Formats: sequence, structure tokens, C-alpha cells
Amino acid sequence: SRKKSISLKEKEGFFKIRTSKKFDKETQENIDPAIQEKSADSASHSMVHRRDLTEEDILDVWRTITLTHLQKTLGLISLDDMLDPGQVNAQYIVYNMSNVNKHGVVTLEDKTDDLPHWVLSAMKCLANWPKYDSNQPSYPGFERDVFKTVSDYFLSLPQPLLTFQYYELFVNILGLLQPQLERVAIEALQLCTLLLPPASRRKLQLLMRMISRMSQNVDMPRFHDAIGTRTLMVHTFSRCVLCCEEEVDLDELLATRLVSFLMDHHQDILQVPVYLQNAVQDHIAYLRKVQITYPGAGISTTVPTYSFCRQISPQEFEQQRLSVSQAAITDLLESLIKDKSLSVKEKKKRLKQFQKQYPDIYTRRFPTTESEAQLFMDKPKIKPPMLISMKKTKAFSIRN
Repeated sequence: SRKKSISLKEKEGFFKIRTSKKFDKETQENIDPAIQEKSADSASHSMVHRRDLTEEDILDVWRTITLTHLQKTLGLISLDDMLDPGQVNAQYIVYNMSNVNKHGVVTLEDKTDDLPHWVLSAMKCLANWPKYDSNQPSYPGFERDVFKTVSDYFLSLPQPLLTFQYYELFVNILGLLQPQLERVAIEALQLCTLLLPPASRRKLQLLMRMISRMSQNVDMPRFHDAIGTRTLMVHTFSRCVLCCEEEVDLDELLATRLVSFLMDHHQDILQVPVYLQNAVQDHIAYLRKVQITYPGAGISTTVPTYSFCRQISPQEFEQQRLSVSQAAITDLLESLIKDKSLSVKEKKKRLKQFQKQYPDIYTRRFPTTESEAQLFMDKPKIKPPMLISMKKTKAFSIRN
């Protein structure tokens, strides 16, 4: 039978891995020995073509890598209970990563679903209070009227900004909103909000920027006699951010917790994750290195040569896959350790990410905290002469 190429799904474990010599060597073990023994003279007549990736291939890489990162961040075996991976629109992920302004806010090419100009103007007025357009009217209670204009618009939207589709996903991330799991929650929400339609993500970004600024603005007049500005913001906009299609009483409690967390961490959560972009680019580069060999000009036939495989058991396949994957990931760690172009701070940050994603491999490389610390001890620390002198004097006086 014809040898089948490895699907993108099967390659998801290699999304951060560049092609390695060991990988090339081990993949040969499952090829017919007769083909392996093909002479170099025969190979010299072959033509090598690089694989062309379709737009669908690239979108599948984006979807797979994003969901794989999310799955690992949440520490789950599968995301199936939270969402249908097949329903995730990879074009949304690419657009949300690529089309942003200098503040990281999504820009829309199609303005149909964008915020109306009068809403944008009202939000800008509240976010920058009291530095608003002097052409706008000003009277006692003016800010309350502007706020009502904005809140009425958001509350009239046909579905919440986080969409009905991803309600279960965001609700499941709410077990994570604890101080000790703050970084995990931020990274999970960072990935989840990339799945949103660009228009929804843009509205969410602008809304969070506005209510966060309003809550921190000491010059902002009170909007309610008995409720503080922050509390009012959370309660006003919670249901237009998160709610179930069939509303239940629990929605309000869940939504207020999430909106409160989003307000405090919106800059981190709603920024473009560069590490995800790098992971996708690395994997696409890896896929493009996969070569297909066809007969050269010296061979009369136009039919491509085929490789025949010895059938192996699922257990053997899994063992081969794991061994190759782990070897390549180990190589990746070594290249990260030896990378002299990174600053100490950046290297520590990347090693921390690696440790979180591949704890077993990281522990094998750094079995103790001392071995980890040794990596950043390029030069021995010399005690200041004054300190040494003081210690010697103190020791001498005690003996006397």
C-alpha cells in the first residue's frame, strides 16, 4: 500500500520542534529495508520538491496549536467537554493576532459590526474624563447621560461578547480565578479570547479599557449614591460579557467574577501572545521542510516512487512517536539553554514556560534547584572588600 503522509493532527506534538537529525534517522526504521539500501547513485538522479502548504493547512496549524496550548494550560486530557474543536474558526484566531493597532486592539476591515461612531465617541469621553472634546455639551449629570448611552448599547447586543458558543469554556476557567492560579488563568483567558469573532474581541477590549479607567479615575463623579464606580461597572456590564443562552440565576455570579478579573488583568489577557505566533511559525517552517522525492530526468517513467511500510502494532507506533517527540523536545531545551542571544530575564521566562509544558523533561535536565541556578552563574560573586574586612575584624574581636 502507498505510504501515507503524517496528518497535521498527528504532528501536533511537534508544534514547537524544528527538524532534527535524530528524528530523520528514527523515521527510517519503519521503511522497507530495500528502499533504505537504494544506492547513492540512484538517489542523485532524483528531484526533491518542498511541500506546498495550502491555506487550509496553515489554518489547521493555527487551530491545532492554539487548542493544544489551551489544553495544556488547563491541564486537561481533552477539551471536548467544553467546546467542539471542529467549530473553532481558525480565521478568527489569525485575524485577532494579525490585525491590531499600536495598543493591541483589533481593527476591523469590515466596519459593519464595529461600534457605531457615537458609541466610540461616548466611550472615549468616559475613558479620558475630564479630558473630553470641548465641542461636546457639558452640564450637571452629563457624564451619567453619556454612561447610559454606552450601557444601553452594550445591553442591547444580540449575544454576549464572549458568545453563547464559548459559555461552557469560560465558565470552566472560573475554578482558576484564585490568587495562586492567577498566571494560569491569565494565559487560559488569553488563548480563549483569541477564539472570539474579531468584532466581539474588539468590543471586549474597548469596554474593558473604558471601565478599568473609569474605576481608577479619582476625578470621575459618582454615578450612584450607594454603589462605588467599580461595583457599578461590574454589575452593569456583566451580563453583556458572559451569559448562557437560557439564562439562569447563577449567570450573574459567574459573570461578575469574570468581569472583575478581566478588568484587573485586561492588558495581559487581551494582548497578542507572541509565544503562540512563534510556535505556529516554527511548526509551519517544519512542515515546509518535509521533502517529497520524485524520479529525475534520467528515469523514463513519470510515475512517482512509492515507499512500502511494514505494519506495526499501535503500541509500537506510540513508543516510536513518544521517543522521537521527547528526543526532539530535549534538543529544543538544549538549544534554548545555549542561546546566547537571549537576555537572562528572557531566558528565565522561556525556561519557566518550558518547565510548565514539559515538567518531566525539564526535571531530567535540572534535577535540583542548584543545577538550575548553576546555569546563570557565569562568574563567581566576589564579596566586597569592606564586607570581608568587617567579618574578619568581628571574628578577631570575639576570639580576644
